[in-house]
Amino acid sequence: MKNGNLQKTTELLAPAKDKETAFSAIDCGADAVYMGAPAFGARKNASNSLEDIQEVVNYAHKFWARVHITLNTILTDSELDAAVDMVYKLAEIGVDAIIIQDMGLLERLMSKSAPTPTLPYGEGSVKPLDKHLHLPPLHMSTQCDNYLPEKVKFFNDIGVSRVILARELSIEQIKKIHEGNPDLELESFIHGALCVSMSGQCYLSQYIGGRSANRGECAQPCRKQYDVIDEKGNVIAKDIYPLCLKDFNGSKYVNELINAGICSFKIEGRLKDTGYVKNIVAYYRNLLGKGSSSGSIAGKSADREGEVVRRTEGDAWSYPFTPNPEKSFNRGFTEYFLKKRSKCFSMESPKSKGEYLGKIIEVNKGCFVIETDTEIHPQDGLYFNNDGCLVNKVVVEDLSIRDSAHALTIHRGVGIKIFPNKKVNISIGDEVYRNLDVEFEKELAKPVKRQIGAFVTLNLFQGLAKKCEEIQDSKMLKQVQHDRVVLKITDEDGVSISAEIPSTEIAKNPEKMKETFVKQFSKTGEGDFYIADIKIAHDVEIPFLPISGVNELRRTLFDKLMQKRIEVYEGNRQYQKPLKHTKYFLSEVDYRANVHNLEAKTFYENCGVKVLESSFETKQPNRQIELMRCKHCIKYALNMCKSHKNLLLRDSHSQIYSLKFNCDTCEMSVQIPD
Repeated sequence: MKNGNLQKTTELLAPAKDKETAFSAIDCGADAVYMGAPAFGARKNASNSLEDIQEVVNYAHKFWARVHITLNTILTDSELDAAVDMVYKLAEIGVDAIIIQDMGLLERLMSKSAPTPTLPYGEGSVKPLDKHLHLPPLHMSTQCDNYLPEKVKFFNDIGVSRVILARELSIEQIKKIHEGNPDLELESFIHGALCVSMSGQCYLSQYIGGRSANRGECAQPCRKQYDVIDEKGNVIAKDIYPLCLKDFNGSKYVNELINAGICSFKIEGRLKDTGYVKNIVAYYRNLLGKGSSSGSIAGKSADREGEVVRRTEGDAWSYPFTPNPEKSFNRGFTEYFLKKRSKCFSMESPKSKGEYLGKIIEVNKGCFVIETDTEIHPQDGLYFNNDGCLVNKVVVEDLSIRDSAHALTIHRGVGIKIFPNKKVNISIGDEVYRNLDVEFEKELAKPVKRQIGAFVTLNLFQGLAKKCEEIQDSKMLKQVQHDRVVLKITDEDGVSISAEIPSTEIAKNPEKMKETFVKQFSKTGEGDFYIADIKIAHDVEIPFLPISGVNELRRTLFDKLMQKRIEVYEGNRQYQKPLKHTKYFLSEVDYRANVHNLEAKTFYENCGVKVLESSFETKQPNRQIELMRCKHCIKYALNMCKSHKNLLLRDSHSQIYSLKFNCDTCEMSVQIPD
């Protein structure tokens, strides 16, 4: 590649509900962001206008960061034209990938035809794809139920660019999938909330209230309260959250996942706020190192308020806050099935716990004492027993005990006396967590600015250096030394530009001129670049420039360098390779294939498959079917693995759902009521 190094390393992919969150994710070190299109995304409340997406693309590409756009819902026949048109509008904007679920959309993109992009959605005749308009890489959403190796290989054979794997896979399973598809990009979730159902295979929300998860409208019935009963109606567990999972945290296994073949780590959270995204991105950026895109971090220093300070060293990224996932929304963490089955469930509550503080050692009227070494602040939020409170007042107590008989002090730690903002039901021995740290939130709110390192050199124009050695006359030598001085800027990715410094007057005080030049040229402020180093050759005397001249020269050259960076990025952009139909690994599919339009049916038929029925959203099958299939097991969670009892769920409306357990595959399904 010419002038620049677009190295391919493991991608850190961050969620963004809006452009502000996207900017923050990029500034905190994300290699890529994913965000919703104006429509057809799996988070209906996280859509973005084309204008906002354009702004994010323009900003991201400065740092060689990428923008992925989600169109990952199933589509009706009437929506398909608009969705295809949307893809090509996004291609014109310059997005770097499209995430899709619907096979009808894939079929239309394979046929390389679309409604005229300049017409309103859904109008216009079909015409061949403009040969000058390249299709961005297509990524198959995890909503495609990418769990079986056969499914992943099928998509690879079709020719898609990337498959986003099911969350339920182990590292060993991922490794085998990679070995079978060594050239296919594999993306894996690394952090965030977990859907209890295998993605794309949950119909519970649609069944209960007509809000389809596959259409971006999930009502999250998995976070609701149920009774677990047996077939005789006996209560096994009352008022629990048996389908609620902890949040995923795979940070311990990033190296193993990279070795298994993962090229992109995805943080879940397109509905999360900016503070959450900043904290989690910063945490994984430090964990993964510099990454594949450019930039370093500048932020507001805690001890030098108001100044922008360089806060990086090598591959370690630093921020005006200390990244800590426990301080952001979480229901407790699980590694899920990366290694083996674990206690991945949070059956006592779907609320955020936060970070563990300690246990209650004393309860008094209007206050209680926590044994902890962690500092607690007024207005912090505490969680305990599926309840919580805000802190009104804090008193620190020394819990040390004086043993007079042995003339020593036994240090038991620190007791924090908490005066809550309301009456709480709490007992000695209860565990207390903090789900709002007000001081951390203040640090998190400080601005962070990503900047690209630039190395500046000043040399005589080629050939003049040797000429200087031959000149004996000092006056003539001075004239040559200030004539045709070349300034070269090379950024940290190897992109460079050169320009001659305007020479109209010899500096009367060369040393002072050099000092002024270095000082003024280094004043990049909160721009996209910072000066990492300036080297001036010994035989160079900088011609006289007023301060305004140096400033203008700096602005002009950095504008040109950024333009050159964008050109290098665009010249190395990846596009979707040609797609082709291939034989599917099943001969027939049912409602679980989510065939929601005629083009999707055509797609499967072109791949040798008989479509037995349309999607659940189109027509509910008139037979006993599963509404959800998952690796989470309620029997395991209730220590009933060896029990032969048939378990059922009863919701708050007394609706009963039977459960089926497949111990051979270690899976559970929630069945449609009889």
